Amino acid sequence: MREHGNSATSSRPLRIGLLTHSVNPRGGVVHTLELAHALHDAGHQVTVMAPALPGQTMFRPVRCDLNLMPIPTPAKTAEPQDLYGTVSARIHACERHLERRLQHLAFDVLHAQDPIGANALATMCERGLIDGFVRTVHHLDSFDDPRLMARQQRGFEAAQQVLCVSQLWCDVLQRDHGIAAALVHNGIDCQRYTRQADASDAQVAKRYGLRGGVGAPVFLSVGGIEERKNTVRLLDAFIALRAQMPSAQWVIVGGASLLNHDACVAAFNARLADSGLTVGPGQDIVLTGTVADDHMPALYRAADVLVMPSLREGFGLVVLEALACGTPTVASAIAPFTEHLSDADCCWCDPHDALSMADAMRRALAAERSAALAQHTPEVCLRHSWEASAARHVALYRAHVAQARPLVALPA
Repeated sequence: MREHGNSATSSRPLRIGLLTHSVNPRGGVVHTLELAHALHDAGHQVTVMAPALPGQTMFRPVRCDLNLMPIPTPAKTAEPQDLYGTVSARIHACERHLERRLQHLAFDVLHAQDPIGANALATMCERGLIDGFVRTVHHLDSFDDPRLMARQQRGFEAAQQVLCVSQLWCDVLQRDHGIAAALVHNGIDCQRYTRQADASDAQVAKRYGLRGGVGAPVFLSVGGIEERKNTVRLLDAFIALRAQMPSAQWVIVGGASLLNHDACVAAFNARLADSGLTVGPGQDIVLTGTVADDHMPALYRAADVLVMPSLREGFGLVVLEALACGTPTVASAIAPFTEHLSDADCCWCDPHDALSMADAMRRALAAERSAALAQHTPEVCLRHSWEASAARHVALYRAHVAQARPLVALPA
């Protein structure tokens, strides 16, 4: 049986299973992989588990164990799945995988980063196959479908230990749900995200058609076209900015998501059609879609400013990634950004005011901001390391294990 409540538990490596919702480059998946690597490097036995369609692989190499949980391909004659059907299929894939896995191996800690893995683990608890699990709430969404809202709520209410990456969401869980969540910050890999350009930088800029040059600033946003990312209002800000900087370019990276953003994309396209702006590589607006993971540091370095006027975030990790690459940033003057960023780290904007956003984008181009970032990595990046995040996780994991009642025997 698992040992806990003694000195062996406080020192021995832990067997940790981390569940994430997909293999695509989304914030929660990045968090899972970076945490997994930091835990692995600290000597723990870590397995990452993610649902995947046939032929899919994780967007980034994984140094620890990786289990891809197969999602059956829908029949060609079947009606397209709605979001609830897509989420349910992934939950069931997790459940099937866990049921088989737990017959042969027990984990000290099972930790879900989203409602998909958390709902599967809640079912494992109900069936008596595990005695509890940990859940990180990055942020909460609002769905029109009450079934999705119920899934989301079950995903954190059934957890024995809840973590959040910002105080904002700790406060929301306490105020709205009576749950006392522990704060565990994200980290940043300053070896990967660095001011130092490499031989691929020019090739990456050319591949995506980034113009750059004197009087032609490149603005970058990450996350695709989404309401939560405030993309339509950011388009209005860019249009206003172009009146003064007609050669400015906006690059929108990413967009892989399980959620349906068709309404936001339609609103964006309608506004774009009236703007006279061109779209495509080398044009006024570049929509890259999902990019190769190893291109991201070069894209940050190629940009003059990262713009992140989000309406809702869990932490806003891309701001730290950009800063570590020496790129000035614009961020919403709301939590969670205001929890860990200072006036020296970014130019603040009102995310509900396009003119405020345009003004912040202009201010971020100030030469002194680029010069300061060129000289040293911001303290906020050095303060948020994945090693520190992993150490905090381990302390909370050990408290979780000490309180748990083991149900599954470990192999000798």
